[in-house]
Parts: sequence; structure tokens; C-alpha cells
Amino acid sequence: MMVSSQTRHCPAILISAPASGQGKTTVTAAMAYYHRLQNLKVRVFKTGPDFIDPQILAYASAQPVYQLDLWMMGVKHCQELLFRAAAEADVILIEGVMGLFDGESSSADLAQIMGIPIAAVIDAQGMAQTFSAIAFGLANYRSQLAFAGVIANKVGSIGHAKLLEESLPKSMPLLAAMMKDAAVALPSRHLGLLQASEISDLDERLNHAAELLTSAAPCKLPESVAFEYIESKRLPQLLIGKKIAVAHDAAFSFIYQANLDCLEAMGAELQFFSPLLDQALPTADSIYLPGGYPELYLQTLAENKAMQDALRLHHQAGKPIYAECGGFLYLLESLTDCDGNKASMVGLLPGSARMQSKLVNLGMHSLQLDKGEIRGHSFHHSLLEIAIQPFAVSVPQRNRNCSEDFFQLGRLQATYLHLYFPFNAQLAAGFFL
Repeated sequence: MMVSSQTRHCPAILISAPASGQGKTTVTAAMAYYHRLQNLKVRVFKTGPDFIDPQILAYASAQPVYQLDLWMMGVKHCQELLFRAAAEADVILIEGVMGLFDGESSSADLAQIMGIPIAAVIDAQGMAQTFSAIAFGLANYRSQLAFAGVIANKVGSIGHAKLLEESLPKSMPLLAAMMKDAAVALPSRHLGLLQASEISDLDERLNHAAELLTSAAPCKLPESVAFEYIESKRLPQLLIGKKIAVAHDAAFSFIYQANLDCLEAMGAELQFFSPLLDQALPTADSIYLPGGYPELYLQTLAENKAMQDALRLHHQAGKPIYAECGGFLYLLESLTDCDGNKASMVGLLPGSARMQSKLVNLGMHSLQLDKGEIRGHSFHHSLLEIAIQPFAVSVPQRNRNCSEDFFQLGRLQATYLHLYFPFNAQLAAGFFL
């Protein structure tokens, strides 16, 4: 049995940037793919509540990707996940969120608390010595941070990479230089990058990105980091014998791997199904409809009457359904996309939603229910009209953000929020009982 003084050592680095759009995901995925090609076991984490980037990173590393967020998850839970990874990995990569110091639970905060050095990705196109000034500012803005060095992205040539390297002080190494090539760019839409399953040539893109990353110099392993042992809390065995049908396809894929782990750790048996393709539900005691892109598959979802009937029968039988964001929209009477195309949905909730061209709500939230608090986040482009009153209302982490409603109709519970189950596993189990 492990004791509290045990530590694990593993090379680790947090990959951040001065801002969004600098190429963090491409560089992190390229590094993961490169190290995997060297027969190393790579574990990748994503800072913040993101679902799409982790799909790309999971493909690149061939391992599940977990989120790390100090506020939504808590410090100890983040430490626990990192310790577990360090026990089995040859290298740990953590992709940051937005700019290094952005947000109330920033990448810098995470790196400082976890003791992980930072590598800053800087888009170097059209830049020479100013590259060094930006790197110097990031490294020295907060003195307590461990700064491993910088990664130049979109470099024009080997000579350009050399010029950038020479501009840096000796204390700040150029860890890698990734050559500019539009062929490795990851395609995106309104919520971010395309999902990994939608990029048919993802393997070729990542392989090429790994080659570009190492064309100027070898990509070395980061320094080893000590991860302290954190004792795992034994979760209540509230779901033993329960079968939960989890929607998972191109329309419904925004789900924390930690949520699935949490349900299984409480004894649940998970069975996956596709509202797009399947004509019937698996035999199950309850249903989990996660978020995703139902607006992109309106007609297919509307035409699958057999699945809609199955969900209605499940609800009429008094069995639990828990739905969030895209899954929530699917249970409304109708959904309209940005082009005005309207389609009938399942109709278990008396309302409709319409997609907007701009973001409607984004941010972290706390939700208080009968069994305590649970935390999560919202990120959606739709406006809702609904004829029932909410059972509860969330409290945004930031005052300027809008709250989100939590609805309950019989054994059906639904919300725009993406809730993080391990924050309050007992409460989360109640969604399926």
C-alpha cells in the first residue's frame, strides 16, 4: 500500500502562450505524437473545461485526456490525477488555456501550485528580436513560476529559427521551432476545433506536425517533476447494479472522461448508444445525454423517430434521464439552427431553442442542489424559450456572467451546464437513481 510520503517523478511541462490562437493545441498534439512515435507513453491534460481540444490530444497520445481546473475540480483532485499519470507515464504534457495569465484560475496558477515548468508557444511569423521580449515578459511577470523555455511556432526557415534562438538570453532556451505549414492547421467552427472524428486526415496532419516540430532541432523530454502522493477518496457505491445508457456519437461527445470514471467507480455499468444511428436504447436503468453539436445534425435527429419514441417511453416509465447542453436541446420540442432550419426534437421538455451567431453564455458555475454543491461550466450559442420554471439556478463564478437554470420534470433533469461529477459524486449519482 502506498504511503503519504511517496512521490513519483516524471518529465512534465505545461504548454502555454501569450494568447489564444498561438498554436498551443497543434504544438501539444505534435509533441505528444512525436514522443509516442519514440515508444514513450504520453499522458496529456488540458487546462480548463474543454471538450474538443482533448479529443485531438487523446488521438495524438493514444491515451484518455483529463481536464485540470483548480476551481471546478479543486487542488487535491488535480494533484491526484497528475500523480496517477506520473505513476505510469514517460512524459506528461499539459496544454494551457487562453494566455498564460488569463482567467481567475489561470494556466500560471495551475503551473505554480503543481510545481510544473512552463513552455511558452509564441507565433513567430513576422518577428525577430521582439520574440525574445515577449518571452522575457512571460517568464518574468511572476517570479514564482518555473519557466522552462519557449517554443517558436510558424517559423519561416532554419535561419529564422536560429535568429530567434540567438535573440533569447542564455537562461531561456528555445525548446523547439515548428516550421510554418498550412497543412498542419487544425480546422475549426463556432465552438472551436473540429472534433477528432471529423478530421479524416488527422493522422497525416499530426505526423507532419511532429516532423515540422523536430526539423530545426530534436524535441527533448522536459525536466523531471516530483508529484506527491494524494490518497484517493473511496467513492460511495451508490450505483452498483445500475446500467446507464450514455449517448456518444458525432452529435453528443462533450463529456468529461472523469465523469465516466466516476460513475463506474460508484458501480455503474456504462453502455454507449448513438441517437443519430441507433433505433433503440440499450437495456438501461437511466440515460445520460451529454453535450455536443445537435444543431449540425438536425434532420438526422428529427428523422430518427424510433429513438425519440424510445426516449419518451423511458421517461413515461419513470426512469431517470440526465441531460446537459446539447443533450438538453435534444429533449426540447424543437431546435433551430443559425440558418433558420427548424426540426422537431424529442419533446420531453416544453420549449424550443434557436442557435445564435454569437456566444450566449460562457463561464464557470456553482450549482446548489438538495445534496450540496456541484461545479461546472457553460459554453453555448443558443437562446432558450421554455414553459416551466427552473428547479434551481446556478451562481456564476464571475459576477458579470449570466446564471444557468437547472430543470426537473419527473425523473428528467436537464441544464445547459456541463457538471463535473467528481466534485460531488454523491450528488451526481442522484441524477441516475
